[in-house]
Amino acid sequence: MAVEKKPKLTEDEEKEVQEEQKEKPKKKIKILPIVIALVALAAVAVGAYFLSPVLFSGKSAESEKATETKATEGVNFSLEPFVVNLMDQGGTKYLKVSVQLELSNPKISENAKSKTPQIRDAIITLLTNKTSEELITPEGKLLLKDEIKQRANQILGEGNVINVYLTDFVMQ
Repeated sequence: MAVEKKPKLTEDEEKEVQEEQKEKPKKKIKILPIVIALVALAAVAVGAYFLSPVLFSGKSAESEKATETKATEGVNFSLEPFVVNLMDQGGTKYLKVSVQLELSNPKISENAKSKTPQIRDAIITLLTNKTSEELITPEGKLLLKDEIKQRANQILGEGNVINVYLTDFVMQ
């Protein structure tokens, strides 16, 4: 076997080799914290993925609000469509409107069925005293809904009608 001899380097070349050898460990030192940080981040992400269902298994605020909303939602009670003459001066105007009452309790629905003629009469009386100018605006429709709610609550008992919905509204 032959022993290889390293070629002799000049002083300048030796300095360059030594500087290169010094720079290599510095690069390793700079990369090491980045690798450690990435591994730690990955560990946290995996832990969060597996632990989040356990930690957050309780109801969130949004789901609690949804439950509250469901609890306050009532039962809808539909009335047959109303077709009435409006009280306009310039000519005969007609209004066709469908109304749904939102009742606070399903038990009140039976009461509303038995009192449908009284509810319809109150709404017809209200509608025939309106003009097209009063009902054409959004504010007029909101006022009409409030008045229907008040009259229905007078018949069914205060607080039993939560809301009124106009599901069809045609004027001509």
